[in-house]
Amino acid sequence: MDNIQTKARYYNAQLDKELAQYPQLNRFQAATGVPKTYLALGTGAFVMLMIFFNFAGKLLSNVLGWVYPAYRSFKALETPGPEDDKQWTVFGFVSILESFTDILLYWFPFYFFLKTVFFLWLMIPTFNGAAIIYARVLRPFLIQHTGRIDGTLRDVRSKVSAVATGLDGSSSATAH
Repeated sequence: MDNIQTKARYYNAQLDKELAQYPQLNRFQAATGVPKTYLALGTGAFVMLMIFFNFAGKLLSNVLGWVYPAYRSFKALETPGPEDDKQWTVFGFVSILESFTDILLYWFPFYFFLKTVFFLWLMIPTFNGAAIIYARVLRPFLIQHTGRIDGTLRDVRSKVSAVATGLDGSSSATAH
């Protein structure tokens, strides 16, 4: 039991260090006397319960799995190194896959809870799930199919260009 309490104190101290960078949380702690770690853990538990019992589960899951990664993608693209770009690329592909499977998976119990746990596995640096999926699935697939994808994109671009040119030509011909 002492070992569990020691670990809990250690992780609480680590979380407190991380949360100390946010002045709003420091002000909250000073004003209320409630440790900022309790606020963070309580909020996290509340959100997970909301998702678990599907009260706004889709909204909260999508905020965690789309809005946050979109913001982090922006931040990653603004840094000079490419290492942090990989993780956030995975979320786009997960969202695309989900658009095909969402209709079926939506009916599974605790879908949004499991989806949120999956997103957390992708995001949390300790697990580094997005880097694993990028290295083992996404990158090999894209490398193997790059030529085919580029060819398809060229074909689509030329067809769209031809249609746009045809529309411009037909609209100018009818205008005269």
